Parts: sequence; C-alpha cells; structure tokens
Amino acid sequence: MRGAIRRTIRSRKLRVDQTDAETTLWNRIRNRQLSGYKFVRQEPIGPYICDFVCRAELVIIEVDGGQHAESARDQARDRYLCAQGYRVMRFWNNDVLSNVEGVLAVIEEGLRQVAESKSGRHDPMV
Repeated sequence: MRGAIRRTIRSRKLRVDQTDAETTLWNRIRNRQLSGYKFVRQEPIGPYICDFVCRAELVIIEVDGGQHAESARDQARDRYLCAQGYRVMRFWNNDVLSNVEGVLAVIEEGLRQVAESKSGRHDPMV
C-alpha cells in the first residue's frame, strides 16, 4: 500500500510542476475540450505515472523531452501499459510547443480510431 501512497503524492507534485509543453497541452484537452473526451493528468497506472489519460478510451498521452530519445525504460513502460489495454501516444515537447494544433489533430484521430475499433465500426474510406 505504501507504494500506492507514494505514487499518489508524486502524481500530485507532478501536477504542480508541469513542463511548459504539458501545460500547453493540458490547457487544450482539459474540461472535455477535445471532441468531448475527458482526460486526467499525472495518473498512476500500475508502477507508472502517465502524463495524460483518457480513461474511457484507454489512451495515454506522454509529452517527452530529449532525455526520452531511444529510452529502454520508456519501451518497457509502453509494453507494460499496452499489456494493460492502453494505447500510448508520445509527442516531443518541441512538437507540442511549436505545433499544438497538429498534435491535437493526431490525438483526436487516435481517439477516433480507438472508439471505432471498440464499437466494431470500420470506415472503408480510412
């Protein structure tokens, strides 16, 4: 139980200490602004704390800096989260800060694909 308490305390601290890129994205996806999808931030899932999570569609959005390039830890983390049924979408800080509209379009398309696959609908034009 202590691990869960530590993760909760850490996730609260991460909400306060967001990066500029995380703040920029959060301000655009909070309060169901992105096609009505609800997101939470700094959500503990298993041993990890994820930047943003859409619980309804099991989509995780990670906003990463350069230290995450080719990271074996991130690959292990993604494998774990995918095994739990989540889809992980990763974006670079620079992309969020310089092209937030493009990032939002990619996220929205990913959410649409997940929702369609859950409902069993397939659009032949896609």
